[in-house]
Amino acid sequence: MNVALRDALTDARMTRAELARKVGVSGKTVDRWLSSPERAPHPGTRTAVAEVLGVGPEMLWPRAVRSTIKLGTDREIVASYPYRNACPTSLWAALIDGAKRRLVFAGYTNYFLWQDHPRVAARLRAKAEAGCQVRFVVGDPESEVTRRREQVEGVPLTVGTRIRITLDQLAKIGPVPGLEARFSDDHIALSVFVFDEQMLVTPHIANLLGHESPMLHLRRLEPDGLFDRFAHHVDALWAGGRPVPDVGAGS
Repeated sequence: MNVALRDALTDARMTRAELARKVGVSGKTVDRWLSSPERAPHPGTRTAVAEVLGVGPEMLWPRAVRSTIKLGTDREIVASYPYRNACPTSLWAALIDGAKRRLVFAGYTNYFLWQDHPRVAARLRAKAEAGCQVRFVVGDPESEVTRRREQVEGVPLTVGTRIRITLDQLAKIGPVPGLEARFSDDHIALSVFVFDEQMLVTPHIANLLGHESPMLHLRRLEPDGLFDRFAHHVDALWAGGRPVPDVGAGS
């Protein structure tokens, strides 16, 4: 038996069925993890399980983690996904729920958040009310950059429409200290999402939509590593951004 996983479940006061639901797998899959220490999930799922249980993945599956140990700056790469929608929604949920200080959603539209995570608005409001900084950096729906991207994509649900859906969702959250949004036209080809010391990054490829582009899961381990370089990008976007009216308190 995977004793470490069993004990982590006990410490978290969580059943096997609850863990399965939170990380998006079947109950039988969790049973297989428990029945043999040699059975380890894929890296992204390992991270999601560890986040949900509040422990490190190396504690639950030490052999699997050791086999994927990286050296140099690439050790900040926790996992990679060929498509953004290959990243489990459970990982997004765990990262949002686990953040205590800072959440930044620097996607050009951030539209997918409201589609893939139906309860995210209430969770973001709760985070802001608890003192977590929640920031959105979105494209200007009226800008020339947005118009050109709409021509490149050529889809009925336009970039401008997707941005306006995000703005509408943020307005519905209501004025709350800690929730802010700014416009920027400088991240049309790169989305960065920050959760304290972890991050999801999507470089947008050619005319593909966001969910069709690859994604990296990063964890900060050293100064001026991959995490810090992308964090600098996000900070620069925010510093140069224009406040979005009617979002947050005093925006």
